[in-house]
Amino acid sequence: MKKVFSLILVFASLIYVMNSCKPKDPEEEPETTVVISQNITQNTTWETGKTYILAGRISVVSGVTLTIQPGVVVKGQAGTGANATALIIARGAQIIAEGTATQPIIFTSIADEIEPGMIASPNMDPNMSALWGGLIVLGNAPISAAAASVQIEGIPASDQNGLYGGNNPDDNSGVLKYISIRHGGANIGEGNEINGLTLGGVGRGTVVENIEIVSNQDDGIEIFGGTVNVKNVLVWNVEDDGIDTDQGWSGTLDNFIVICGPNTDHALEIDGPEGSLMAAHTVKNGSLKGHHNSELGDFRDGARGTFENIYFFGFTDPESSEGRGDLSLSGTQTLENFANGILTFNNLQITPAEGVELSAIFKNGVAQYATSVALKANTVGADKSKFTFTWANQNSELVDFK
Repeated sequence: MKKVFSLILVFASLIYVMNSCKPKDPEEEPETTVVISQNITQNTTWETGKTYILAGRISVVSGVTLTIQPGVVVKGQAGTGANATALIIARGAQIIAEGTATQPIIFTSIADEIEPGMIASPNMDPNMSALWGGLIVLGNAPISAAAASVQIEGIPASDQNGLYGGNNPDDNSGVLKYISIRHGGANIGEGNEINGLTLGGVGRGTVVENIEIVSNQDDGIEIFGGTVNVKNVLVWNVEDDGIDTDQGWSGTLDNFIVICGPNTDHALEIDGPEGSLMAAHTVKNGSLKGHHNSELGDFRDGARGTFENIYFFGFTDPESSEGRGDLSLSGTQTLENFANGILTFNNLQITPAEGVELSAIFKNGVAQYATSVALKANTVGADKSKFTFTWANQNSELVDFK
């Protein structure tokens, strides 16, 4: 019996060796890199462990859901003008992109050698921008514009997937959680770039939280109307505005960090309604680190809303030869809104440049709502513990934040 058993073991071993040495059919090997070259027209899942290459402007069309699993890396090919790469979630479509704190979903350039499982890029500097487009989510919630629905900036008018706006405040465009968007902002025309994350007419049924934007040529995140609530956003090193709001957005931004870079224009740019809908939003619990080329904020075009519990530091004296570090209200309507309590500020704190008065920083009477504090002595601002998943955290950019 022992001899028979030994022979069986030998025979089994030979079969194992023969099978292990047999060349494998390439079709049986799982693809780890997938090129996406056409619009997504049926429900699709992008899987953990894989990298997806956007070969152009890709839209998830109305009625279709794109699911992106934790840890997926999405890379946009290079291109400008009509060839700028971007991922568009059209009105009536959904994106379910739920990363985790240890497996965020990363959108970046094809030049980035990052692979699934990494947070920091192995070859890209965090100041390289305009290498692809960005992520655009569009919905059917109300906007305040020239019409009930309009074309989003950054997308050619010929592409009907770029339309946004409607009459459903509860519209649901899906879920964005633990997302990092990097190196975007490609030009499609003179002065017309794509934001890192664009939200156009997105409804309050959509979940947007734990978002990082790194080195975008245009704004970090820009919100055009809609009712969506957004929380836990970090914007680092963008080349226009950190947070930009437009067209009567009526949601809330809660817990955010802006780290200005050498080309950041405004940490905050707040615009008012452009149509008859007089909606307003709330921005609260933010910490903003300045740069000598950057302004704290510009509130313009009839800006309205509530801005509270916000801490500023690292901005330059606005009255110096190189300083731009002020917060201003621009335009008659904006000033009237402020005077009438339609635009309000509460609990603003700042660590100012040495010897600078609050009235020189917070213009147009806003200084009465601001106080001066020592660095890291602030009692308002962001909770930085929510941003452990970010490249900024791995790069030690949050050490100056309380």
